[in-house]
Amino acid sequence: MKKLSLFMTGIFLMLLNVDAKAQQQDSTDYFVGKWKVLVKGTPNGDATMVLVLDKAAESLAGVVQDTVGTEISKISNVELAGNAVTLYFTAQGYDVNLSMKKEDENNVTGSLMGMFDATGYRLKKE
Repeated sequence: MKKLSLFMTGIFLMLLNVDAKAQQQDSTDYFVGKWKVLVKGTPNGDATMVLVLDKAAESLAGVVQDTVGTEISKISNVELAGNAVTLYFTAQGYDVNLSMKKEDENNVTGSLMGMFDATGYRLKKE
């Protein structure tokens, strides 16, 4: 009886681990692509940027561009958590982070440095 209980616990933990990896994979796939993000209320006014995110290993990598496609910064770190992502990069000499949460299939909301509201949408492939 003890072996059966141990076996069932092992199966449960294995299924839990597989489910957790599947959720991370889904959030990675969701954020891949180009996103136009508007950050409201910064000291220099509202700021618009384009995030270009690609799949890299088990996470994301990419760059931050201005609205005409000039690279502003490379994304130095990415943290995925469920349906949210936090991107770390340098802008105007400051290390900043942008947190984004999935709203629907093509829209995100979030904040820059936890202080400035951000909204974004997926750019369609040309």
